[in-house]
Amino acid sequence: MQLLSVLLEVATDLAPLAKMGAGIGAGIAAIGAGIGIGQIGRGAVESIARQPEAVGDIRSNMIVAAALIEGVAFFAIVVCLLVVFL
Repeated sequence: MQLLSVLLEVATDLAPLAKMGAGIGAGIAAIGAGIGIGQIGRGAVESIARQPEAVGDIRSNMIVAAALIEGVAFFAIVVCLLVVFL
């Protein structure tokens, strides 16, 4: 029982650090998503320049990959917000 009270006291003492970490994590998630989508766009443009006849396939694959990256970034930001508000 005493161990639980010590752990709860430590958790309340570290709450400001958890909030700061959540803010940093949300920022890193947003930056990483931006970099990832930029790399996808660059690769798609280069691929279209090399094979113009494959525009449709390249574009659809690019949109699917960008959507997956956005989903992961959104999930990371939601988790960071849950850390801040809970």
